Amino acid sequence: MLHAMAFHGGFTLDVKASGDVEVDPHHLVEDTGLVLGAALDEERQDAGGITRYGSALIPMDDALGEVVVDTCGRPYLAWNVDWPQERAGDFDLFLLREFFWGLAVAGKMNLHVTLRYAQNGHHGAEALFKALGRALSMAYQPISGGEGAMSTKGSI
Repeated sequence: MLHAMAFHGGFTLDVKASGDVEVDPHHLVEDTGLVLGAALDEERQDAGGITRYGSALIPMDDALGEVVVDTCGRPYLAWNVDWPQERAGDFDLFLLREFFWGLAVAGKMNLHVTLRYAQNGHHGAEALFKALGRALSMAYQPISGGEGAMSTKGSI
């Protein structure tokens, strides 16, 4: 899923993660979101000026996933996902909320994730990760001039 996110977002991602997944993959999934979020927050602070907002609506066979992001510096996760199955293979799909939560908190972004519909949980997850990649790509585009914040207040 991370590969699909990076590919469709047009960015390079090399993740090496390990944990006690034989006990419970919860912390590994959450920590991966936290680390990726921290890297994105660092990029936001170093970039000088970025578009700030991004959104994507992605179909994947029987599923339609939507992700909307605001890299405003205020973390929030709106999670509107009802999985059609509890698992995809041997992976508990409910753990994906922990990934997106970690991403939003450490990335200091307002993140809205909606699975509009899906008959297959794997397709739903894939649609959401592809949409996440596209939305992040849009939000982190440099603004023309490269300086300042995309805010009516002048700062984020």
